[in-house]
Amino acid sequence: MTTTTALVIASVVALLAVVLLVAIIVRKGKPFTTGDVFRASRWSRGNRLFPTQVMVSPTSVVHYTPQWVGRLEHTIHIAHVASVRIDTKLFFSDIFIETSGGVSPISCYGHHKKDAVRIKALIDRYQSDYFRPAAPDTRPRVPTLG
Repeated sequence: MTTTTALVIASVVALLAVVLLVAIIVRKGKPFTTGDVFRASRWSRGNRLFPTQVMVSPTSVVHYTPQWVGRLEHTIHIAHVASVRIDTKLFFSDIFIETSGGVSPISCYGHHKKDAVRIKALIDRYQSDYFRPAAPDTRPRVPTLG
């Protein structure tokens, strides 16, 4: 094997390793589920490779952080969200979602300002829907025999 052939093989292997690494980073940076998923900016601290994500649904709030192997996931039922605090910086906003159970809050850094406001609005709406009393049954009652 000549030196040129060895250099070509080493270059191809290195290129394939870089392509694989970039593919893993891109794949783990995609939304982890469908629905209202908000990803932090890669330009913010702690989100360079794997940006943190927040999913807000009618039943829960999920904080999702991909890792090289596996993921970190913190879920809070919508009924247990005590408060949502948005700390707006020059470019991005930090979101803190505290629970009524006293466990550690969800802390998300580096979201776009409009996403932070949307997260808070969705949580407020879903909590209002959750705690709204059910409409009374206004159908006429049919007498039963017996």
